[in-house]
Amino acid sequence: MSVKFATPSAELDYEVEAALAFHDDDAKATVATLLSDIKHLRFQLALAQSAMSRHDSGLVAQIR
Repeated sequence: MSVKFATPSAELDYEVEAALAFHDDDAKATVATLLSDIKHLRFQLALAQSAMSRHDSGLVAQIR
């Protein structure tokens, strides 16, 4: 089973235009915000993975 992340062209175009409009058509500001969002989301993912890992370890310890 494969996961598709592709967005239809029209929808992607709309999202790009919306992001640019939010930043008054400043491409650098738009990219900077998106990069900051990626950094934040990666950190949140790492926290969630860490929490799940500790939770799983606790379950294993309880079973033993």
